[in-house]
Amino acid sequence: MKRRVVITGIGIVSPLGIGTEENWQGITKGKSGIGYITHFDASDYPVKIAGEVKGFDPLNFIEKKDLRKMDLHIQYALVSTEFALKDADLSINSGNSERIGVFIGSGIGGLNFIESQHKILLKSGPRRVSPFFIPGLIVNLAAGHVSIKFGAKGPNSATCTACSSGAHAIGDSYRIIERGDADAMITGGTEGVIAPLAVAGFSSMRALSTRNDEPEKASRPFENDRDGFVIGEGAGILILEELESALKRGAKIYAEIVGYGMSGDAYHISAPSEDGDGPIRAMISTIKDAGVEPSEVDYINAHGTATPPGDKIESLAIKKLFGPHAKKIPVSSNKSMIGHLLGAAGGVEAVFSVLTIYHRIIPPTINYQTPDPECDLDYVPNKSRKAEINHVLSNSFGFGGTNACLLFKKFN
Repeated sequence: MKRRVVITGIGIVSPLGIGTEENWQGITKGKSGIGYITHFDASDYPVKIAGEVKGFDPLNFIEKKDLRKMDLHIQYALVSTEFALKDADLSINSGNSERIGVFIGSGIGGLNFIESQHKILLKSGPRRVSPFFIPGLIVNLAAGHVSIKFGAKGPNSATCTACSSGAHAIGDSYRIIERGDADAMITGGTEGVIAPLAVAGFSSMRALSTRNDEPEKASRPFENDRDGFVIGEGAGILILEELESALKRGAKIYAEIVGYGMSGDAYHISAPSEDGDGPIRAMISTIKDAGVEPSEVDYINAHGTATPPGDKIESLAIKKLFGPHAKKIPVSSNKSMIGHLLGAAGGVEAVFSVLTIYHRIIPPTINYQTPDPECDLDYVPNKSRKAEINHVLSNSFGFGGTNACLLFKKFN
């Protein structure tokens, strides 16, 4: 018999703020976290806008001597984990540490650290490169630092599956608890690559919006005039816990995770398959795993990046899978407000999916003005909506054709 898994804590750092309350107020009020890039001088770049985390001072959370050992994506993961553990009121001690694991994904990892140390190498030579360079940048060190700081000795891993990283980490953590290899998991996604190389690279691919004169209106998922995604940063962390363990300690329960599915497009390194085959199979696997009917899905937290082909194909996949029911399902994109957090997207959007169930409010898709005839679903345009939500499907799709979907359920 499968063990039931619930969410007992959440932590988030995003362009909308630091901490859950600020983020939830922002996302439900349709606030944009997009602005001009301040992390570096982007005046010569074709793209000058991003979803930066504002007012983040790591010294409020991390000792100064430790900061030199970690890239920004690690810092965001540590801070979000601290929030999540406090929210869950979960203490890690000698009695439970071996049954609590960490699984945090990132799509790129320590690019900022790579850039800064490369400058030192070129200017001052190899002997001046930091001894903390390698452990400061690799993807699994977010999970590593979280484990070390909080004493979690259970399963420890990381995913690096592009924009599906956070969702894969949560899904794999769900499986770990479900099969009995842990009683709780600290899991989600983190990213911090609003850096010259990343912005230049995505710009060269023509993947980013160039609506530089209107930063707050640049991210336009499913809208007719969308012209690419806006790069963002931050982290979203969930505390997943086996149900009986959570009930025993009297934990607050936000929702239950009941389904996880994944697939591969086997099509292209960066473009989604034109028939929506990969996303369809990932969604089918998730719904089947949850043991529900497609008609029971009440809301879809879309991948919705605002790229012209991506949004069209995700809409097509939803229509193919859900049939006539597709037109009745609210579908919205958090990325309209926070941009695309790459490897952190699945973690942050899982947080918002869980809060949607808990607070019975569906966040909107902002900047939705002119409908696209090929994107003809209910995208909850511009204003949040009160609704009784029992099942939320959260979609994450990444470069290389890697797809991950999660299904969250109202706990009862």
